[in-house]
Amino acid sequence: MQALPQAVSNPAYSYYVWQLYRNFSYPYFRQPAYPSPYGNERFSSQPAAGTAMKDYGKQPLVSNIEKATEQNETFRTAIWTGEHFQVTVMSIPVGSDIGLEVHPHTDQFIRIEEGQGLVQMGKSKDRLDYQVAAGEGDAIMVPAGTWHNVTNTGDKPLKVYVIYAPPQHPFGTVHPTKADAEAAER
Repeated sequence: MQALPQAVSNPAYSYYVWQLYRNFSYPYFRQPAYPSPYGNERFSSQPAAGTAMKDYGKQPLVSNIEKATEQNETFRTAIWTGEHFQVTVMSIPVGSDIGLEVHPHTDQFIRIEEGQGLVQMGKSKDRLDYQVAAGEGDAIMVPAGTWHNVTNTGDKPLKVYVIYAPPQHPFGTVHPTKADAEAAER
């Protein structure tokens, strides 16, 4: 049997490590470990059940993105909109989709946290020749100018988070349903 390294078996070191990592049990938004020059109102611990998430704007933020995504119930909510990129969380109902779209000057990163779907992409809206089944843990990269859609093919809501670079939606965007999102884009 191999002995543990001195650092791991040292009680003072173990206490120090515990102090560093004790704040990592938050469900989605974490408190800063040290006083922030921005003030603690910029950070939030777990919102109460049923409380809507909000856009934390250009302020520093640490988030458990997986839990925030899985607990989101809206079609789309922006949780961070900066100068150069934006993060949204989405919940796509069974049988529904994100909606066929193209962003001429915006790259996208989509990560599936829960559920499964069909990813379609192509150079034109009537020629989506790239089609792949995707599921939990898969990441989808959509180059600017590419038509794309993600359809929920599973039996539960498809939970994803999306990174847009540059931002695609106005600060504070919340679309409770796909119909709300389509109305806002008209």
